[in-house]
Amino acid sequence: MADRDPVVVVGSGPSGLHFAQTLLEHGRQVMLLDVGHEPTPAVHPEQDWWGLRRQLEDPVEYFVGRAFESLLLPVDNSEYYGFPPGKRYVFEGTSAHRSRAVGFAPLASFATGGLAQAWTGGCYPFTAAELEAFPFGDDELAPYYQKIAQRIGITSPSDDLEGLFPFAGGQTEPLELDEHSERLLRRYEKHRAAIQRKLHCRMGRARLAVLTSPKDGREACTKLGRCLWGCPTGALYTPHLTLKDCLKNDRFEYRRGIYVKHFFDTAEGHIDRVVVSRLEDGSEEEIRVGSLVLAAGTLGSSKIYLDSLERSRGERVELSGLMDNRQVILPFVNYGLLGSRFEPRSYQYHTLAIALTEDSRQPSHGLITTLKTAMIHPIVQSVPTSMRTALRVFRNLHGALGLVNWNLADERREDNRVFLEQGRDGSRLVVHYQPDREEPATLTRQTKTVRRLLRKLGCIAPRAMEHRRPMGASVHYAGTIPMTESRAPQTTDANGKSCDFSNLWFVDGTTFPSLPAKNLTFTLMANAARIAEREFC
Repeated sequence: MADRDPVVVVGSGPSGLHFAQTLLEHGRQVMLLDVGHEPTPAVHPEQDWWGLRRQLEDPVEYFVGRAFESLLLPVDNSEYYGFPPGKRYVFEGTSAHRSRAVGFAPLASFATGGLAQAWTGGCYPFTAAELEAFPFGDDELAPYYQKIAQRIGITSPSDDLEGLFPFAGGQTEPLELDEHSERLLRRYEKHRAAIQRKLHCRMGRARLAVLTSPKDGREACTKLGRCLWGCPTGALYTPHLTLKDCLKNDRFEYRRGIYVKHFFDTAEGHIDRVVVSRLEDGSEEEIRVGSLVLAAGTLGSSKIYLDSLERSRGERVELSGLMDNRQVILPFVNYGLLGSRFEPRSYQYHTLAIALTEDSRQPSHGLITTLKTAMIHPIVQSVPTSMRTALRVFRNLHGALGLVNWNLADERREDNRVFLEQGRDGSRLVVHYQPDREEPATLTRQTKTVRRLLRKLGCIAPRAMEHRRPMGASVHYAGTIPMTESRAPQTTDANGKSCDFSNLWFVDGTTFPSLPAKNLTFTLMANAARIAEREFC
């Protein structure tokens, strides 16, 4: 049991905030240190996508940026996903944090709410088999999946994916499907037996942190079509909503505009203070700590840890085992909807999910997003015609377009590591990643199966349009200081407590010993709540 002093938490992403909220519910005091770039308030929150275009004085600046910086242009190896100007704060950096990477495209967020401010709401719990490498079982995590589901509201229908995304309690009714998604699901149901037998695929509705009925002051989704630019009603959960709840508690102290650099410990391995930099003037301050909890994301927490080992103990180490989900994007066209109109008044992100179960213990997982109010699409970008002709083609294709976002699992390997290099301007985090040698063959085999599935659903996925995203693009980072049952340097116990420092805990993906082929945000929140109750309450 930790002492009763305020618990100092670093980082306001989903892990840090649900850890803090759990402590506050148990009467503990929490001080949260954060850089904290903030979102701008929603404009005209009552308007749908079309209405917003009419109401805005400069809709071009709002939707694509004053310099059109949010447009995705058809250049080689360009990403298919872009972010609108209103999400710029999520990726705004700070001069205090420096990094470089080899074989990896790292993303960091210093926003209130972290990178999950830009997520698409997918909530996919890990199964018992997917938790096999963890030093605890699904029975220990299940109550915390339920706790988080009750806090944020998650759609969880009964369908063919039920066994792959198991949790109980806190669910809401599923979102109404748009016409394109509904047609795809009907085609799957018609060919279900053959698809499951021949392709080892299952399909169902996505599990989403989106309200279909009002909850705790948040409105139900009214299908405004503005998800990409930021849900104006709070129906789509983002961690910033949890921060607002924490701020209502007088036992919570939020110190924004602070970058945590490193900590110092005593000869007994007890951390007594952290050194922070104030963003407004660059001045440094020392903050006394009793219990320190790192929730700055895998790369952020790893850098604080490495800097601290070097500053406090003169030790230079490398942290191995960095993981991320490789993602593949497969654009497709649904023949039956060519020439049809699209419906902008709908949930804009994925509402369908698929799983490939050829490996029953570690199935691969994908999401289907039908194109709605996105401003551009890779198929249209590549049309070798004039702009006028391309726009005409786009209008006839729009309602028939979609994307499959496919994930692969990852595992800890020694070659994938992070370490520090020192320069005149301070330390820099170096990220080195090399994919598994079997990955290309796995990707080829699995994407072939996905294309066969799409053909069964009445669609075609042009092979030339397939895009293998750079490693790091999914931002599902994990594994550098893993949980283990046996104590060792640069590891933690089953409750995220450091084996190197007596009063240090990690509650983000840093400690995950394996990475299934699915979004980990829901599990991050549940695991943080689990550690909070087991260690501090």
